[in-house]
Amino acid sequence: MDARGTSSAALSFDNVACTFISKDDPGQRYTAVRDVTLTVGAGEFVSVVGPTGCGKSTLLNMAAGLLAPSVGNVRVFGEPLVGINARAGYMFQSESLMPWRSAASNVAAGLEFRGVPDAAAQAEEWLRRVGLGGFGDRYPHQLSGGMRKRVSLAQTLVLDPDIILMDEPFSALDIQTRQLMENEVLALWAAKKKAVLFITHDLDEAIAMSDRVVCLSAGPASRPIGEFTIDLDRPRDVAEVRATPRFIELHRAIWSVLREEVLKGYQQQLAA
Repeated sequence: MDARGTSSAALSFDNVACTFISKDDPGQRYTAVRDVTLTVGAGEFVSVVGPTGCGKSTLLNMAAGLLAPSVGNVRVFGEPLVGINARAGYMFQSESLMPWRSAASNVAAGLEFRGVPDAAAQAEEWLRRVGLGGFGDRYPHQLSGGMRKRVSLAQTLVLDPDIILMDEPFSALDIQTRQLMENEVLALWAAKKKAVLFITHDLDEAIAMSDRVVCLSAGPASRPIGEFTIDLDRPRDVAEVRATPRFIELHRAIWSVLREEVLKGYQQQLAA
């Protein structure tokens, strides 16, 4: 828990654990995460990093209300989360666009489901904000990978969520497009200062974008093993900030905590 406590938190995990039980053999159980106490303040950008398979996405799914914790509780602005988190928008790692809808229609979909009367106009405005003002009539197969990610970003932000959950959203992009998207997200975040919980394997990305970085141990039963305040000046350019002495110092400090856990996770993958 940070110094502010959970009262000012947009999102909080209080001593959370998540255990999966096999449908075929109820005696067979797998604990993905345990002993997780973590807060994301209103307007704060928090990244979670850790080895492959350490339960990062499980945390995000609990924050979204897609999974219920086996132990502990998740709170949203101080209230216990029951069911789907209606105050959160979720940007997935995989493609989430409907191929039969145009870019504008994909962005408008969530608003239409809520009965918002000017959904089409809002969708066009958000496409302009993410640099796709002239592409509203294109279908997903007519767009590049980076453009599809921009549509997905607009699709998430058009709903104006108080909390934004992002699960390695740029991992499939080339490095240049990825950096453009990272800067785009930071600019949009700075304009509205929503709470962001960002999951990534990329330590450079986590440091460049975040206010805090939380490290998880290797699974199973992954748990937080370190938390670092990222005291780099804002606004930031994600490419330029990587060359600063403070960035390098932070990277070295965080990697010293993560290195052994990443190696452990790698060995587990080889043995699987």
